Amino acid sequence: MLDKKLLPVAVFTSVYLLLAAAFAVAGGNKEFVFYIGVMAVLIAAMLVVHKRVNLLTSTLWCLSVWGLMHMAGGLVTVPPAWPLGGESNVLYNLWLVPGLLKFDQFVHAYGFGVATWVCWQGIRAALPVVDGRRVQPTPGLLVLAAAAGMGLGALNEVVEFAAVLLIPDTNVGGYVNTGWDLVANLVGSGLAALLIFAFGRPPGSGEGE
Repeated sequence: MLDKKLLPVAVFTSVYLLLAAAFAVAGGNKEFVFYIGVMAVLIAAMLVVHKRVNLLTSTLWCLSVWGLMHMAGGLVTVPPAWPLGGESNVLYNLWLVPGLLKFDQFVHAYGFGVATWVCWQGIRAALPVVDGRRVQPTPGLLVLAAAAGMGLGALNEVVEFAAVLLIPDTNVGGYVNTGWDLVANLVGSGLAALLIFAFGRPPGSGEGE
């Protein structure tokens, strides 16, 4: 049975995924039909992680918002007159800061920052509790969490490469786009590690509050 803290997140996520699936199918967007399938697999994986780690409720919401941003990025169109960094006028190609930051890069930084947070909670849960106190977020452990977050970002690029091979005319972009995606992943994971170090919960505090 779904626990109470997970139910609102599950309903919110299910609603936007159903809407995204309807838009993708109606528009013949095979790329995002593929990504919705990938998201279903990732959600199942996160449920397994949550069952073992008991992720914070705020983390679950951050993961759900990341999924929403991803769906919106590829399915929501913006006026062609807006500053765009690609051939398609989807939200992903919108320059938030012209020439410096695209919506795509912002989503990468945000998303893999959240992934780093998930990795940190997994690392902490895996380490023994000493005198009723959980391990502190030390620089070494946070480097490990950030590296894990960036590794998940690299896996995301493999998934995008699979989409390019399987589906014609995707909006994935070329080598330079992939490079900037990886840079954004690095920035997001690094910032997440710094925030965890600065504002990490005291050891022994309850999870999932």
